[in-house]
Amino acid sequence: MEDSVAGKSLIRVEVGHQDQAPPLFSCFCMFGPCGSPFVTKKKKNSPIKVAAVCGSLRKASYNRGLIRYAIELSKTSISGLEIDYVDISELPFLNTDLQGEKEKSFPPAVEALRQKILEADSIVFCFSRVQLLHLRWVSFLTAFLRPLKNAIDWASRPPNVWADMAAAVVNASGDFGGGRAQYHLRQVGVSLDLHFINKPEFFLKGLQHNPPKFDRDGNLIDEQAKENLKEVLLSLQAFTLRLQKK
Repeated sequence: MEDSVAGKSLIRVEVGHQDQAPPLFSCFCMFGPCGSPFVTKKKKNSPIKVAAVCGSLRKASYNRGLIRYAIELSKTSISGLEIDYVDISELPFLNTDLQGEKEKSFPPAVEALRQKILEADSIVFCFSRVQLLHLRWVSFLTAFLRPLKNAIDWASRPPNVWADMAAAVVNASGDFGGGRAQYHLRQVGVSLDLHFINKPEFFLKGLQHNPPKFDRDGNLIDEQAKENLKEVLLSLQAFTLRLQKK
């Protein structure tokens, strides 16, 4: 039996001896127009799509400023790269009661987040760190911000849409706590099956005002930081292409 499905062929395959009835088993296989098994592939020479996820919700945050400049770079200085900002401000707190029957559907804001990640080839995370504990004789314990954790939790609900994606992480809280927050996210990435680029690393001391790294609107103005961010994006682009060839 054969039928056309969006330009492809649905063929019934029966396995067994020609004189045997019924066959051992039968199944349906979808084939492309040329008779090859149908697999959705990225078009040749199509740009690498990057989903930019920011853990800071404030519009003038320095981390949002990093993403804005990254988007500008993708349009003006890096060929074959598209960056799409992913807004996580409307996500509800993780609550599986909000999922539909048999936990297969999600609230609209969550579904939009998951769809944007699925449509991307790689991810860039940008966030500041949060201080979890400060005692007189105990060092700071730092982690990434709760809005980002909430987004990660929603997108990792089965099926996990983070899996097997290339990723990079940058932040504008480049003190020792900001660095540890990045390493915390890299640890979480192991469980999510995310593949982070190892280098270059990007830690920007955004609160340093002499000289300033950002203007009053949170836009990146430091030339060295701009160049460093470009190197991160080029590395992410190259790493994504390597993973797609495997």
